[in-house]
Amino acid sequence: MSIYSKNINNIFFIFLISHLIIWTVIPSITNNNLPLDTIEALAWGSNLDWGFNKHPPMSAFFSELFFNIFGSHDWAYYLLSQLFVIISFFYVFKFADEIFKDRLLSLISIFLLEGIYFFNFTTPEFNVNVCQLPFWSLTVYYSWQIYNKKDIRFSDCFLVGLFGAIGFLSKYLFAYLLLSIFILFIYLFLKKEKKFDFKYVIIVEIFIVVLVPHIIWLFQNDFITIFYGLKRSGLEDTNILNHVKFPTIFLFKQIGILIPFFIMNWLLIKNVEFKINFKDKKLIFLIFINLLPIILIFITSLITGSKIRTMWMTPFYLFFGVMSVYLIKSKINTKKIKSFLYCFLFLFFLSPLLYAYVSVSETDKRTDYPGKDIAKKVQLVWDQDFNKEIEFVIGNEWKAGNLSYHLKSRPKWEGFITDEVFNIVDEYLCIDDVCIGTYK
Repeated sequence: MSIYSKNINNIFFIFLISHLIIWTVIPSITNNNLPLDTIEALAWGSNLDWGFNKHPPMSAFFSELFFNIFGSHDWAYYLLSQLFVIISFFYVFKFADEIFKDRLLSLISIFLLEGIYFFNFTTPEFNVNVCQLPFWSLTVYYSWQIYNKKDIRFSDCFLVGLFGAIGFLSKYLFAYLLLSIFILFIYLFLKKEKKFDFKYVIIVEIFIVVLVPHIIWLFQNDFITIFYGLKRSGLEDTNILNHVKFPTIFLFKQIGILIPFFIMNWLLIKNVEFKINFKDKKLIFLIFINLLPIILIFITSLITGSKIRTMWMTPFYLFFGVMSVYLIKSKINTKKIKSFLYCFLFLFFLSPLLYAYVSVSETDKRTDYPGKDIAKKVQLVWDQDFNKEIEFVIGNEWKAGNLSYHLKSRPKWEGFITDEVFNIVDEYLCIDDVCIGTYK
């Protein structure tokens, strides 16, 4: 490895560690309580299953794994979130290095991601969107190995199937990436190979095997997570105007989100002219994994009239920096690198400062909820009347989830208050709209 490449590597790892530390420390200091989605994941994790009322199980699994290691220390879950972010950055960088064979261009493609707020401002909240990030980057990286090599390796197919399944078990929208990769391989078969390699079947086999427990759970629970997703997308509203309104809103929101990203690109180049060669193998791959998933989700909104929520797009832009640099690499003005770096550093430090300001100045957010204090009061009330440890909590994921997280016995979250739930309880106490107790 040359001194040049070694220096770029050092800068990249400094960036990763800095990102990890800053976005772990800032929310740990400025927030009084974990965000809603993180508390939800911890609530589900306290009573792990192969699915939950809103989402498949992976965000709950990783949250519970960290709880078993670190307990109820908020900083651990901000750390968890940032680990997922920097792992995804690492594999984007590895992929970029194979595309460019130039570490500086690879580094620029990562720095460009700081212009997209999905990878900084929103990352302290560990949720299903953040949970997809490393598996999105891993699935793309190993799909590239299959796409780029003459001989398809068993290990690459195995890993695409595995990481694709874990990503899908993080959030169903991961299917848009998987569908795009599937279409890419079909295109590759029709245009170039003309011969089917049975190693492709390994991807499907591994994917299905990993998904089987969740599929069984779906049948046992009346496909509750799928219906929740459909409800969130507004499909119950049959207004025909939605087929135009929601796709248009979606399109303008994506452009708005990418404005800082476009500015950073503009700072790099001599002029905005560039040629697109659709016979370029690398460019074809970049288009399929970057643009096609977004086109497919736009078409979904257009056909069904569904609302695409902004945060759902979190993983979709992971490789936008690579695609952008690939398109403009011949137009990059080395004299403007310094201006680009100033802009990168400005955004790199501005985002956590803004986050800290919002966190401290606004006092009615979820992260201001006095979860620890409420748990202490509930524990005192329980200890006055009962000698046993609290074994379960019942109620919505926010209030009951906070109790499950903060109470010293780490009671299981048993869902919402229903008559059926009380068939499993022995002693119990209800406070407002949350119940705690012991099992029979």
